[in-house]
Amino acid sequence: MATAISRISQNSGKAASLSVYILDDDLDFAQSLQAAVRHFGHSAVVSSDPEFVLDSIRRKRCDVAIADIRMPAMGGLELLSRAQSLDCQVPVIMMTGFYSIDSAIEAIKLGAHDYLQKPFNLPRLRTVLDEIQKRQNSVQDHRTGIDALRSHGFVGQSRGLLATFDLARRVAPHFENVLLTGPTGTGKELLAKAIHAMSPVSKQRISLYNCSTLVETLAESLLFGHERGAFTGAIESRPGLFEAAEGGTVMLDEIGEIPLSMQAKLLRIVQSREVQRLGSTEVHRVNVRLIAATNRDLRAEVEAGRFREDLFYRLSAIELRLPALRERMDDLPSLVKHFCRVYGDRYGKSVRGVSREVQHLLKRYHWPGNVRELENVISYGCMMAEHEVVGVCDLPGNIDFSGEGTGDVQGAPRTLDEVCERYVKQMMERFGGDALQTARALNIGKTTIYRYMKRGNV
Repeated sequence: MATAISRISQNSGKAASLSVYILDDDLDFAQSLQAAVRHFGHSAVVSSDPEFVLDSIRRKRCDVAIADIRMPAMGGLELLSRAQSLDCQVPVIMMTGFYSIDSAIEAIKLGAHDYLQKPFNLPRLRTVLDEIQKRQNSVQDHRTGIDALRSHGFVGQSRGLLATFDLARRVAPHFENVLLTGPTGTGKELLAKAIHAMSPVSKQRISLYNCSTLVETLAESLLFGHERGAFTGAIESRPGLFEAAEGGTVMLDEIGEIPLSMQAKLLRIVQSREVQRLGSTEVHRVNVRLIAATNRDLRAEVEAGRFREDLFYRLSAIELRLPALRERMDDLPSLVKHFCRVYGDRYGKSVRGVSREVQHLLKRYHWPGNVRELENVISYGCMMAEHEVVGVCDLPGNIDFSGEGTGDVQGAPRTLDEVCERYVKQMMERFGGDALQTARALNIGKTTIYRYMKRGNV
């Protein structure tokens, strides 16, 4: 470790900012780690006595504890539990020479700030300590969390969203399986991409698949691959979704929709990372991380016999829940501003925001379609707006915004394509059904108009 320390730029002139307590019965290693922490500009105390470290936490002398998970006097997880009861604001970093994903996940779920494998990657340790230093101030902690959300495409600063993202950040380096839950339209796919981006395999591909589109007769071939001649039309061997994502991440959206007949075969992947192509006797090992997502209550699905219990417990070892929009209404103004900017730019308009009347209506509405529905409403409003502000007359007419939060959205547009189709229909009516004039007014090709007309809704 001494050689590695010499490669790290020294901060000898920097005043100590964190008081770091290192707990390890291997004193040689602990002293080397102490030297590294001091080079990072922090003070460091070494001990092999868990009670001494716990007493330092109790007396507010310890800002960060770094503890080995295997100690003769007290296990690291027991120390973590006791430290949490004394002061849950003190970050505890677990370290081990016997790394396993299960122990890492258990430690993080119990509240560990991070879980590092010996020998340490010193630049990573330095980054972790620098992040903790920034978060010491509660205002800075909140700001850092918001910046992290934004860097991955999220807009908002609600407590529930920040808590979910913080847990995602901590499990990203370690996970094998993660279950994302929350209502439709809350951003589960976005969170999956963020977890992948924060993982060690971020430079590899992430393969996304929506299980609700699976045709049961083709599901096995799609997921696990097939050999030539396995069925009529199989003229060549092809890898499935998991083999194609080797070294990266697979996201299975709407996992609750997967046929019960396929769940046993999926369990094999989840448990042992083994796939068997259709028409083959060979078993292939795959190295992939799995993110499953659902808007269903899988526990209720298990009780109803529609989802395998063993598969559910394998998937839900780490469960991250995204809050519904109605649970984070404080984020509504930020989201509206963001979407106005995005779609104003897209449609070549200078849309600054929405009127006071629209603000009032949006706040009263129940948002059953969550952020996705809000995006579609603002997109529609930006297309219809003839001024810098989206007014009530620019909102979709088929949504009852005056319904006192009833959320009655029967027939409301759910996708951006549906929003565009309805706008094209309105413009066609304005120009008396003249496709050429409509295309010119919208600055789009006639073929786009004809495509919508073929659907029979325009």
